[in-house]
Amino acid sequence: MADNLPSEFDVIVIGTGLPESITAAACSRSGQRVLHVDSRSYYGGNWASFSFSGLLSWLKEYQENSDIVNENPAWQEHILENEEAIALSRKDKTIQHVEVFCYASQDLHEDVEETGALQKNHASVTSVNPTEGEHSAYLPSEDESSSTVSCQMPTEQTPNSDLESSLEINDVEATGEEEKRCDDKTCVKSASEEETSENVLTTEDTTLQPRKNRITYSQIIKEGRRFNIDLVSKLLYSRGLLIDLLIKSNVSRYAEFKNITRILAFREGRVEQVPCSRADVFNSKQLTMVEKRMLMKFLTFCMEYEKHPDEYKAYEEITFSEYLKTQKLTPNLQYFLLHSIAMTSETASNTIDGLKAAKNFLHCLGRYGNTPFLFPLYGQGELPQCFCRCKAVIDQFGQRIISKHFLVEDSYFSENTCSHVQYRQISRSVLITDRSVLKADSDQQISILTVPAVETGTFAVRVIELCSSTMTCMKGTYLVHLTCTSSKTAREDLEPVVQKLFTPYTETEIENEEDEKPRLLWALYFNMRDSSDVSRNSYNDLPSNIYVCSGPDCGLGNDNAVKQAETLFQQICPNEDFCPPPPNPEDIVIDGDSLQSEASESSFIPEANSETPKESRSLGNPELSSQ
Repeated sequence: MADNLPSEFDVIVIGTGLPESITAAACSRSGQRVLHVDSRSYYGGNWASFSFSGLLSWLKEYQENSDIVNENPAWQEHILENEEAIALSRKDKTIQHVEVFCYASQDLHEDVEETGALQKNHASVTSVNPTEGEHSAYLPSEDESSSTVSCQMPTEQTPNSDLESSLEINDVEATGEEEKRCDDKTCVKSASEEETSENVLTTEDTTLQPRKNRITYSQIIKEGRRFNIDLVSKLLYSRGLLIDLLIKSNVSRYAEFKNITRILAFREGRVEQVPCSRADVFNSKQLTMVEKRMLMKFLTFCMEYEKHPDEYKAYEEITFSEYLKTQKLTPNLQYFLLHSIAMTSETASNTIDGLKAAKNFLHCLGRYGNTPFLFPLYGQGELPQCFCRCKAVIDQFGQRIISKHFLVEDSYFSENTCSHVQYRQISRSVLITDRSVLKADSDQQISILTVPAVETGTFAVRVIELCSSTMTCMKGTYLVHLTCTSSKTAREDLEPVVQKLFTPYTETEIENEEDEKPRLLWALYFNMRDSSDVSRNSYNDLPSNIYVCSGPDCGLGNDNAVKQAETLFQQICPNEDFCPPPPNPEDIVIDGDSLQSEASESSFIPEANSETPKESRSLGNPELSSQ
């Protein structure tokens, strides 16, 4: 493949994270010759999703401390005398403090392997003895190598060939025990997806049933391909920049989404559901009639607060938490508004920021369901792949290629280039549990929960719980993501929250169905580098035609990645439309056609302009199309 590449491109993009993939797709759509490359064996970088065995292989890669040394740097032969090379690192150092713990029964046998896997590799996990589970405050450290067992794990990760399969854009609204699918969905489905589609349908209406069998580590390994575990945990605001871009560019046809069904709050040691829509408020049994009126009045004000400056101008300098106390709201309502609707903390936001966040939350309600959020089926890692489908991605090449512009993911830069950069860190944890943090009539709930910070200097923890119908975990389990801005290591930041919400999975307590907390089967902790606020000027000696893309930020949405991609695109292609939709196939005229087609070309163009927006409206505003 490398020998057949052209020797010159307009843009070379290195890395397949979300901002790089969006920018590459936008440049390609605008007519630029784009070469998109990545040295990794999977798409997405730190935006990737893995099967369970793929994640273990990824962990093993990061636990190897020795750097990769190229003993025969053949690329130096391509550098001319008047040129200076900028060496890129082949060792990704954006992940630190990786710790893995297995609480499920370790009944592994030599013949246990992931269903559909083609190859095996040895990987290590830390086993937690059942007797230690009662003292969950103590977990084995990295130094306790005596408790490490070797397991047979397939190494197959999320393959690049996944791009060959297409997905379905499916706006789902879940209410009560059922989830209703829109009839006006656009479906582009391959034959290979029929089986997974049937799986979605059969799990939609599954209700909670008593656990009859314990879940073992062998089961998790065997069903490993049912898991799609995200490195970064995010949701899509239904009226956010990424949804708008997916609709505008028509990339939405490659993905399928589910609506988040519940907004939860953790208060006084209990998990509660937060009423946020008008129907939820009036159906809530947690609020008194007086509180319901107070809440609806304040939410109405938040939606149009700019029209009433007299009601907040005097409080602009104080925190949003203090402002809520002046609004004659009960402590119950103040807590819900602060942590679950504005999704901020007592000290993080001022009054204006809090009102903006609350308005954005309310503005996104009702577009696709009763909550403002969507989650992509098969995980966050699907989103970079959707934009990569607009062009080909090459994993390696060995020739000299000239380009006007270079777009580089910052993890590729060497230590010399980044020597003056100060990075923030994100604390992440991924858990596999046996049930939801809040029981409901249906076990197919997708929930977001914010646990406020307790100590000074720490940060609120965002918890996203995914059920099996999101195609991210095996049936009978939940995949739970915890995220916060780092103040210590990920385990130190997040383990106190894990202990509040979950209990270790032990055989001695397997029959105790009265236990309110879900049982923890498997846990991963790691710190991820956050370079979203790093200025380009912080990097050493970068030529003007090299542009930098950061990794994921700690925010809930994807607006930062979209803004970054659009900014970089406008620098490369000024005055060009950002990621326009592809041309209608009926409008494409092939050379050699009769002169008649050339004459009728002008009649095709208005038709394309009239059809594409119509499709975007139906996808972007399902509430209108259902009327």
